[in-house]
Amino acid sequence: MNGNGAAIRADEHEQSVAATAMAEIVHPVLSPAEAALFAEFGHVREVPAGQVLFHSGEFGSSMYVIRSGIVDLDFGEDLMVKYLGPGEFFGELGLLIGNHRRGADAQASTDVVLLELGHDDFQRLVDRAPGLIAYFLRRTIMRVVSNEQVLIRQLRHRNHDLEAALDNLYTTTHQLNHTEELVRTDELTGLDNRRGLTLYLQECRQSRRMPPQGLLLIDCDHFKHINDEYGHLVGDRVLQAVANILRSVVQVDGLACRLGGDEFCLLVQEADAEKLAHVAGFILQAVHGLLERAQPVPRICPVSIGACLLDPRSDWNDWYALADSAMYEAKRLGGNRLQWPRDWLGAN
Repeated sequence: MNGNGAAIRADEHEQSVAATAMAEIVHPVLSPAEAALFAEFGHVREVPAGQVLFHSGEFGSSMYVIRSGIVDLDFGEDLMVKYLGPGEFFGELGLLIGNHRRGADAQASTDVVLLELGHDDFQRLVDRAPGLIAYFLRRTIMRVVSNEQVLIRQLRHRNHDLEAALDNLYTTTHQLNHTEELVRTDELTGLDNRRGLTLYLQECRQSRRMPPQGLLLIDCDHFKHINDEYGHLVGDRVLQAVANILRSVVQVDGLACRLGGDEFCLLVQEADAEKLAHVAGFILQAVHGLLERAQPVPRICPVSIGACLLDPRSDWNDWYALADSAMYEAKRLGGNRLQWPRDWLGAN
């Protein structure tokens, strides 16, 4: 045989070795010659079902060959559990490196008989059959590399699933927040609705923050006439104009709300009679400013405002009754004004 033929045969042998080794990576089984060699130097160990050989993270310097029974290797983190049977081996990195940190939990699934080999035993294996051990080491290295590649793919897949789950959580949270916003918001004006008012009052109580101290109840004067004469589209624009004025004066921790129809309210934090009258006066001035602009169709209408200071020991129904009585008194007096409850001691 010439040199080229020998090289071809050597190359084919190398490819055959590699193919055989790759086939044995997933299920590392000793060849008959390796099994006989390892049995010569290994120490027999009987392990009952359920006993843990080692835990992940522990240091070890022994390798194990299964003679009978099944051993579970649990790598944790939702990774696949490996089940090893007779002729298969595990823990070889502890044997090769010495005092190596274990990468999995090893537990006897059934009664197991093992061959245990330590670092000193491995040196005797090398001295006895260096060629056979070199082939074993090659397979072991290929197995480690393959397992790392599998682990990387699994971790990438888990990261992808985690990113997808986080995206779904973000989308769901956004949808819930948007739904809550829709539930508590008046569609026409963008102010809070009655549901929003209820939630606002609940939040004040639950967070133990100071409840509102002043209430303005605002009702549009002659609004039915606008709807009847100019149509509901014009009426909607009038309501939106009133809402814009309230939105411009609502303060931090306060609330502007459309109660329904042409009735609105404004809850004011840290209010006294002077401050509440000032806020109401600004609303009336803003309305008057828009009324003075000549328009072919109404853009705003006069408003009647009932004002009251709030007793924190009372609830919304009591507050509303006081402001409502003042607002109807304002309408009785011709509208387009601020009015306090008749029985309020600070009324003028």
